[in-house]
Amino acid sequence: MSAPIVLENTSRRDTLISIEKKYQKVWADAKVFEVNAPTIAEEPVSVDPEELRERIPKHFATMAYPYMNGVLHAGHCFTLSKVEFATGFERMQGKRALFPLGFHCTGMPIKASADKIAREIEQFGVDFSGVPAETEEEEAPKVVAKREDVSKFTAKKSKAVAKQGRSKYQFEIMMQLGISKEEVAKFADPTHWLYFFPPLCEKDVTSFGGRVDWRRSFITTDANPYYDSFVKWEITRLRECGKIKFGERYTIYSEKDGQACMDHDRSSGEGVTPQEYTGIKIKVTEFAPAAQEAFAAANFDFAGKNIFLVAATLRPETMYAQTCCFVSPKITYGIFDAGDNNYYICTERSFKNMSFQKITPKRGDYTAATTIHGKALVGSKIHAPLAKHQELRVLPMETVLATKGTGVVTCVPSDSPDDFVTTRELFNKPEYYQIEKEWVSFEAVPIIRTEKYGDKCAEFLVNEMKIQSPKDSVQLAAAKELAYKEGFYNGIMTYGKYVGDKVEVAKPKVKADLIASGDAFVYNEPEGVVISRSGDDCIVSLEDQWFIDYGEDQWKSQALECLEHMNTFSSETRHGFEGVLDWLKNWAVSRTYGLGTKIPWDEKYLVESLSDSTVYMAYYTVCHFLHSDYYGRELGSMKIRPEQMTNEVWDYIFTRRENIDTTIPIEQLQLMRREFEYFYPLDVRVSGKDLIPNHLTFFIYTHTALFPKQYWPRGVRANGHLMLNNAKMAKSTGNFMTLEQIVEKFGADASRIALADAGDTVEDANFDESNANAAILRLFTLKEWCEDTLRGGALRTGPLDNFFDVSFENEMNALIEETFENYQATNYKAALKTGLFDFQTARDFYRDNTQGVGMHRDLVLRFIEAQALMLAPIAPHFAEYLYKEVVGKEGTVHETAFPRASKPLSKAASDALEYVRSVSRSIREAEGALMKKKKGKAPEADPKLPSKLQLLISPSFPEWQNTYIDMVRELFEAQSLNDNKLLKEKVGKDMKRAMPFISILKSRLATEKPEIVFNRELSFNEIDTVKSVLPALQKAPAAFNIVKVEAILIGADGKGQDVVTGEAVEITASAKALESAVPGEPAIVITNI
Repeated sequence: MSAPIVLENTSRRDTLISIEKKYQKVWADAKVFEVNAPTIAEEPVSVDPEELRERIPKHFATMAYPYMNGVLHAGHCFTLSKVEFATGFERMQGKRALFPLGFHCTGMPIKASADKIAREIEQFGVDFSGVPAETEEEEAPKVVAKREDVSKFTAKKSKAVAKQGRSKYQFEIMMQLGISKEEVAKFADPTHWLYFFPPLCEKDVTSFGGRVDWRRSFITTDANPYYDSFVKWEITRLRECGKIKFGERYTIYSEKDGQACMDHDRSSGEGVTPQEYTGIKIKVTEFAPAAQEAFAAANFDFAGKNIFLVAATLRPETMYAQTCCFVSPKITYGIFDAGDNNYYICTERSFKNMSFQKITPKRGDYTAATTIHGKALVGSKIHAPLAKHQELRVLPMETVLATKGTGVVTCVPSDSPDDFVTTRELFNKPEYYQIEKEWVSFEAVPIIRTEKYGDKCAEFLVNEMKIQSPKDSVQLAAAKELAYKEGFYNGIMTYGKYVGDKVEVAKPKVKADLIASGDAFVYNEPEGVVISRSGDDCIVSLEDQWFIDYGEDQWKSQALECLEHMNTFSSETRHGFEGVLDWLKNWAVSRTYGLGTKIPWDEKYLVESLSDSTVYMAYYTVCHFLHSDYYGRELGSMKIRPEQMTNEVWDYIFTRRENIDTTIPIEQLQLMRREFEYFYPLDVRVSGKDLIPNHLTFFIYTHTALFPKQYWPRGVRANGHLMLNNAKMAKSTGNFMTLEQIVEKFGADASRIALADAGDTVEDANFDESNANAAILRLFTLKEWCEDTLRGGALRTGPLDNFFDVSFENEMNALIEETFENYQATNYKAALKTGLFDFQTARDFYRDNTQGVGMHRDLVLRFIEAQALMLAPIAPHFAEYLYKEVVGKEGTVHETAFPRASKPLSKAASDALEYVRSVSRSIREAEGALMKKKKGKAPEADPKLPSKLQLLISPSFPEWQNTYIDMVRELFEAQSLNDNKLLKEKVGKDMKRAMPFISILKSRLATEKPEIVFNRELSFNEIDTVKSVLPALQKAPAAFNIVKVEAILIGADGKGQDVVTGEAVEITASAKALESAVPGEPAIVITNI
């Protein structure tokens, strides 16, 4: 992790911030970012929407609206920047580019936090003066232990919090956000959050230079009656078209909250879904003596009771091959009443899940009749359903987890590498494990055959991977995956009722048989740890609830069709969507706790927070007509009341329903429809990649269900998470910055440059404070240079005929075009490189090489204007300053066309400039070589003495190179260039000289077009170029005192000719130097005079 930057002198930053504040006010006063569709007066209703968008192009981009339980942080800022840069560039393309931003308030987080504050007020007083001292809590080890038992997430959080201070209580978290202790009590009312944070969000985004049309902002939930009406329309129409259904389904559930715990209701475990197992009932026929003693001590009478060890398996088809049952000697198990005189032995956690899945007598009752240590169960006799062997034993397995499954594991050593290795270990070390050797049936029962691994795949893989012990967890995990995949997809049953069936066919049949016989049941638990916002360790419950039937075949086909035509900006994002669409099924749409919109036909439920957030982009298009504040309290420009926004009115706007019964004037309806049909479809949706498994996929599904095909979304850009100074952002570690803090520390434009430089892929990006600090210096220095250069009066006028004038203009044009392409491809890091870093490097080279004659005024003005405009999408305030106050242009960069090349690009000019740079580098490399001390010899030249620089220019390539060029071309066309044996035969004894040259050609052919590699004609006149730049090349040496420079053309007879005077010159250079000279690469010779 890089250390945070400490700014000691802030004068440069403050200068830039003053520019930013000035132009933010100018833009707000001019309403620059308020964007509208063409009115009906401008374009009549009869105009086709698609035709209208072609004639008057638009761009509509949004980000996932931020949740209002706090202020925006750097992660929000990163996503925001992608929309910002795209919107800025599209505006400069002449499009009406719309970027609205709402505020998400639906769901549990706000309500849960408000309830916590209310409880803390009850506990500690309204001023929280009664809170225990931090040291008191740290001295209570029981609290920490309990937290560690709950889950990894809370354990980690506790450790991190301990590093910076407790921050355990909600009021302390609020104070970390900058809220005074006196103000915190107000947040016990969840409504207060809705009024406190949205204005801060707008303030912070505006200070960042956000191009947001704030007229279109709103909060969600029924606190805004217009948005509430919109969500009711959405949810009603989904139900009417058969997408919302009611019934029992397994869902992640919080017992504490008494409702389903959806992704946005979780503090950890987002994306985790129920995992279905088959619960195998393994009957205990005789308890081990230790178990009987334990029961007697606990006064538990097991006589006459049917007691089962319950194992959770994903592979019911392998139950034929059970050889024992494993328990952990480290786990304390419960014995739970399962009804009808049946008792289950399993972990409390698993029985808790069962008690909410209609498996147990009483919902939510998971009180154990007694408990027993796993070690005491070892040696008990059991009968396992379907097993070939009638009597098996309970044996110890130290790797069994209490946090996965039931804590009881079936043993199938034929197909499970873990079981095979553990069985082998027990068989070889019975004394160590305190068991009898005869309890261990080491001979595996073959039941599945695969062509790859035979009929004992576990043994095969363990031997092949050289797995020695149950402790070889990494290898065992890999072996398990291989065994499962190969067995499931390619295995054939060789034992049992379904001999000859493929495993994937037999598996559901065996499962159904086990359930029908009463030997098993369906059991679900979360596939990973899920912690609710209220701190509850969630389970899986079988719930009667409203759910959205994602995954239904016809709807899924529509979603895939939509995805096919969408721009996902990366293959990773596309593959992510394809994967989610493959597995996503039912999704609970209802909940009972939190904030939100009531389900219209069943008002005891609220619409959950992801389901009310799938098509709100459509609401952006019309909401400024409906209300003039966030909350729908102040009427909008059309003076429409919330109750007038019926489902039929929304249909008119979004689905072209005609002849509706409404009191809203037809002109207003037409204008709202125009806004929607002009800005839709959404061009790009920007979100973090973590929203692909839920929100973004729901977004695709719901659009295809509600809107005509021409309004399906066009693009989704998913970005990675943002690290801060090369480390994960976390409040608990102190490595955290809010948007406000970033802008206060570095200013908006420097922050935006650092964000652009952070990365554009779905991989995690990094906001490096040192980059933001460097951007301050770069911008301030550029500002000073622009002002001083134009004010100084040392600029040339007249024709642009100087070599460096021509090459600089051409290089500017090339970089402008490259930057344009980078912006178009939304590669902002690359756009920053070509449009700022490389552009200034080109300026520096031009400036340095025109000292004496001076830079040309027209080119300097062209540079400053182009620099301003290329920087405008990323750093708009600074760009506006350069454009208006330095160059003196009218208007604003936001409405000025992005620059393009002023004339066709010249390859000859580009190559000639690169030649000059290359020769300059070669001169400095030659200096370095001369100054190196060779063993036993003095340096060949003394840099302190007057010296002569000679450039030895060859008019042609050596004949031997031409020979090998022809040979490589011939082999390349015959596709035999990689045949090293053939190459050696053709080269013969000339290997030392030929092979390095051929290797260079092969490398170039891998990245360049063949016609370029094999064409060795220079695109420029080398002699004329050298003549033009000879004075500049004399300045290239960094160490030697060059008093004379000569450019010598090497003649066919080995004699030289001065290219400037035409006089014959004697060549004294070595044969090696002469041989190294080829067209475009002169030999460099430096000698003392």
